[in-house]
Order: sequence, then C-alpha cells, then structure tokens
Amino acid sequence: MISVVIPTRDSERILAPTLASLIPAAVDGFVREVIVVDGGSKDRTLVVAENTGVEVVETSAGRGHQLRIGARRARFPWLLFLHAGTELAPGWEAVAASFIQKVDTEQIPASAAAFRIRLTDEGWTPRVIEAAAGLRCALLRLTTGEQGLLIPAALYEQIGGFNDQSSMEDIDIVRRLGRGRLRLLAADAVNSAAPAGGTRWTGGALRQELCLALCAAGIAPDRMAWMFGSARTNPTPVDARQRPTSP
Repeated sequence: MISVVIPTRDSERILAPTLASLIPAAVDGFVREVIVVDGGSKDRTLVVAENTGVEVVETSAGRGHQLRIGARRARFPWLLFLHAGTELAPGWEAVAASFIQKVDTEQIPASAAAFRIRLTDEGWTPRVIEAAAGLRCALLRLTTGEQGLLIPAALYEQIGGFNDQSSMEDIDIVRRLGRGRLRLLAADAVNSAAPAGGTRWTGGALRQELCLALCAAGIAPDRMAWMFGSARTNPTPVDARQRPTSP
C-alpha cells in the first residue's frame, strides 16, 4: 500500500535505525517498497541500504531533487517521505492505516499527514522544542521533513510534488498543500540531536522555528535559504542512476 522514499547523503550512522523502524510494517505488508535515493554519499550509506535489500537510486545531491526522483520510482498509491535519522515509533502503522482508510473511503477529503515530533535528547531544551513544534503544527499546520509526510500519490501529483529548490523543500510542499489538507497523526517521529553533532535541536531548531514563523507571515521559503547555510544546497540535478540491490 505504501512506498517509502528516503533521501540520503553520508547517512551511514543514521540510516539503519530508520529502516529498522519500518520492518514491522513491511512484514505486515503495509509498507510495500522502500526507495533510498542517495545524493553522492562518500561513506558506507549505500552498503547499509543494499544490505537491507531496499531499492537504491543514485542521483545528484539536493533533498528536493532526491525526493522527486524517489517519488517517480514509487509504484504504490500512497507515498511516505521520511528523512534518514527519523525513526517511526512502534504502532505508527496502525495510526497511518486508519488515516489512509478514511481518505480512501472518502470519510475525509484527500489529505496528507505528518507525525508528531519526539526528541530522544535529555534536558529541558528538547522538551521546549517539542512543545513549540506541537503548537506550531496545531495552529499553523506547518510541519517539517523530520515529521515525515504521508500523502496519496494522486494528491502529490496534483500539487506538483517536491520542487528542485536549494532548501526548505519540505516547507514549500506543505504550504502548497494548505492547512485544510494536512493532518497531524497521533504517532511519533523520533529524532535525535546526535546526527548533527549535538546542535540540531538547539540553535538550528530555533532558526527553523523562526523560518516557519516567517513562512506563516507569507514570506516564500526560497527567500530564507540563507538561514540554513550551505548544508541543504541543491546542485543542478543530473539523471538518476539505479543501483542494483543485493540479492
């Protein structure tokens, strides 16, 4: 039922837990395929992906471009875009399946959904950030890539999919969805500050929240790329190359 798309770049340390969190749903047949779209990793990211038997596609770097390539490869009617380093908490598939069933049976309009942010880091700062993210999602319906994005393939195509932009591709697509077509699921997307050297959920998170506030005020996401520095740059895309997976 679901195709999962995961963009990677030098994600060796954080990819395996993300893939492991999908195993129960894959065993149950809820997740039908997982597509890892790599943007030129220099570490063992591709080895980690291949050892799990997922589909691996190699392309140029740029998360928006990678997500777009992965969506083109997907074969199933629902798409789940997930960052490497994000683990879905046990039981997520039951919550997601209920949401999908409501959309598919037209109990609710065609919509996308994201998960709640939960941080593994200790201390009061992560708790404040979790609360701020929850309030932002409730009031503004602005979610980030760390929360995943579950969307019908037909709706994804209708809104034009991910754009090949230098940064904030996740905010851009959520803005095009609009408040009325984005739900927040009662299941957690678990993240940690560790992948970014311990800074991801302090200064970086505060900068991200400022960007989201500016988005809510009507400023286009691509005008705020400078706030994220060079970490999310997007070179000119090249044709994707599919890498054979392990037997």
